[in-house]
Amino acid sequence: MITLGLTGSIGMGKSTVAAMFEELGVPVFDADAAVHRLQGEGGRLVAAIEEMFPGTTGPKGVDRALLGAAVLGDPQALRRLEALVHPAVGVERAAFLAAHPDAPLVVFDVPLLFETGGESGVDKVAVVSAPADVQRARVLARPGMSEARLDAILARQMPDAEKRARADFIISTGGTMAETRAEVAALVACLTAS
Repeated sequence: MITLGLTGSIGMGKSTVAAMFEELGVPVFDADAAVHRLQGEGGRLVAAIEEMFPGTTGPKGVDRALLGAAVLGDPQALRRLEALVHPAVGVERAAFLAAHPDAPLVVFDVPLLFETGGESGVDKVAVVSAPADVQRARVLARPGMSEARLDAILARQMPDAEKRARADFIISTGGTMAETRAEVAALVACLTAS
């Protein structure tokens, strides 16, 4: 089995590319979805997060805006939160691998793969990338997004150029969907060829 880390900055099309891998029959572990399950209604981290950051949860689980406000600008608080969340996501990841023992290729969709040192836990890394103007237009078209919010998000992410320099593969999403789909199919064929 080959494990492929899939990453890319906000607005690069990573979720779309992950779906393309799934369409080709490649199992995809979505780290963000795992975090949402763990922190959502009935999630197993809700009580621990409430204990650590009182007032950040409710009947539907963690209130992400309140939790974000509690850790934003406080590196120690963020480290405490990550020390709780990352091991729990690791358990989810192990269960995912156990559920796909015969897959020749699995994808780990991790937005902050490089930022968290996650590249050491995969065999290869693919970075999803698009020109900066395309990225900016995509993100600013999202509801509730502003230039200031986008700039704050980008400041926390490794620059796209650095991600591309560290990648084993780059998947371009600056062209047509068909072009991107062809790149993904070629990469799957390359990684699963015996």
